[in-house]
Amino acid sequence: MTNDLATLVRQAQDDDPLLALHATTALRREIERLEAVQVRRARVAGLAWAQIADAVGVSKQAVHKKYGRR
Repeated sequence: MTNDLATLVRQAQDDDPLLALHATTALRREIERLEAVQVRRARVAGLAWAQIADAVGVSKQAVHKKYGRR
């Protein structure tokens, strides 16, 4: 299965439930990876955990717990 996002989005809408599930899972992993990259970039740029949490839509504690110890 390819990791091209556009292809995965199309596959996630497929009539074949197994193909759609595989694609949805791959999309979730890729989104998690992209979010982690953006959080690291934000921290390197000097943004506070509260600012990052606001952008992500969770509490400061939640974002720090998920990304703070990496």
